[in-house]
Amino acid sequence: MDWVKSFQQAVDYIEEHILEPTDCERIAREMNISSFYFQKIFSILCGFTVGEYIRNRRLALAGSELLSTDEKIIDIALKYGYDSPEGFTRAFARFHGITPSDVRKNGASVRSFARLSVSISVKGGSSMDYNIMKKESFKIIAKEQRFEKIEDVQGRNDIPAFWTQCHCDGTVKYLSESCKKDGVLGGCVVGMCMEDSTVVKDFPYLIGAEYAGGDIPDGYKTVDVPAAEWAVFKIDSLSPESIQQAWHRVFAEFFPSSPYKPAGNFDLEVYPTDSYKGEIWISVEKK
Repeated sequence: MDWVKSFQQAVDYIEEHILEPTDCERIAREMNISSFYFQKIFSILCGFTVGEYIRNRRLALAGSELLSTDEKIIDIALKYGYDSPEGFTRAFARFHGITPSDVRKNGASVRSFARLSVSISVKGGSSMDYNIMKKESFKIIAKEQRFEKIEDVQGRNDIPAFWTQCHCDGTVKYLSESCKKDGVLGGCVVGMCMEDSTVVKDFPYLIGAEYAGGDIPDGYKTVDVPAAEWAVFKIDSLSPESIQQAWHRVFAEFFPSSPYKPAGNFDLEVYPTDSYKGEIWISVEKK
């Protein structure tokens, strides 16, 4: 329950400061994790990003205020974070399907967007295969693509598109043929998400395999993965839907009731080249 309580505290902090500039670093401290990991967990659990949640809550509150007060539209726009009436009108119309002026003139209906309330829902017993393993350090050789926001990792087509590109250009074939077969990863190809504390605006996602030594081709890089304790979860199929569902279950079902929490260093999606199944590896530590 500590996991649920701390996530609710983070949501409550967002609501208490809904009119202020978003400070994910401060919000994440409510869960005692990094901003990077908080945004990732939020997106996985909720199905939308922190930024989308805050924007939708502000627009819903603005719509309610337009209906219930005589405040000027420009003042409401400024209150909810918009520097110009034009920007507010565009965002308002996308969310509500009607302009602020039409709401004022005609008293039209506006959309609501309820604040989040976090709870554990009991839906009947279900099993989740996992293992806790300690692994020595290893080195990854990989191609990297950077994304503008950690929020973009989940629920979008960016990562599958990167995988498709790496299959088509021979990257995955090269990695599977040249990787270390008897190492920590057992010859698997991996997708790796890691926090880069030196960069605020974007983050790296890598497709790679365990480095066996030798020359590093152009376009590739190596990354040292330190010794860690890993929570390992089975993925039943490699469809994007199955992978997303597995991630959601890890954070919605496993961590709330587990003595472990994410260490916030590395996450791996581990894919054997001869199987249609895979694993999620998350570096963990005791709560």
